[in-house]
Amino acid sequence: MDVVAEDTHQNAKPGKDKKGGSFWRELPVLIVVALVLALLIKSFVVQAFYIPSESMENTLLKNDRVLVNKLVYRVRDIERGDIVVFSGVDSWAGEVQFDPPANPVAGFFRWVGTAFGVVPGEKDYIKRVIGVPGDKVKCCDEGRITVNGVPLDEESYLYPGDVPSLGNFEVEVAPGRLWVMGDHRSVSLDSRAHGGDPGGGAIPIDQVIGRAFVKVWPFDRAGILPIPETFGQKGLAAAAGAAPLLLGFAGAFPLMALRRRIRVKR
Repeated sequence: MDVVAEDTHQNAKPGKDKKGGSFWRELPVLIVVALVLALLIKSFVVQAFYIPSESMENTLLKNDRVLVNKLVYRVRDIERGDIVVFSGVDSWAGEVQFDPPANPVAGFFRWVGTAFGVVPGEKDYIKRVIGVPGDKVKCCDEGRITVNGVPLDEESYLYPGDVPSLGNFEVEVAPGRLWVMGDHRSVSLDSRAHGGDPGGGAIPIDQVIGRAFVKVWPFDRAGILPIPETFGQKGLAAAAGAAPLLLGFAGAFPLMALRRRIRVKR
């Protein structure tokens, strides 16, 4: 009996070694598959983003990490109050300057770190949407920013002690663009600071990567990033929506008059 037990133990040992060897051979494949899946998710669904500056304090602090929803704007339009991440390639100069990678290896690791939200992107920005296409954004009316004549109550997200803007401005947001501002107005190089850029500082909608919807790091500050209540005022949407409607009526009357003339001539 002892001999049989010993033989069984000896026969099982090579099997264990084989399984162990198989795991280590499969591990690189598992890592590659995990990276590919993570990159696919990052490219099309959700991406982690590193906060590189103080421009969104106190809503977001420097070195915070947020998750960015890349699908949401396929099912709804960008809304006032959304916190968006967008690319400033060929548009805005960077708020934070980064030294170029010393070599291709360092460049690769920076790319990976950016992809997974470990290091900041050189040309990615995060700001709050204040005006959407057609909006008239003005500052300051009795110390407040107005959108289509409706004053915004920004106390819930504006950096303590900051005024809505250090300088006055009045813009009408062009089609296909957004007027964006940081919550820490006194240090944010936002749409106000890019008046000489294409679009007068308003960013192209097609450069928006997605909506930042939750803070994930540090854990003690984790939480969702809701749209402030002030952007839910009915007057904002009504005022913005009235302009296209009025233009539509203005264009309809000449067409009707022309149609009547044609009928009379016949």
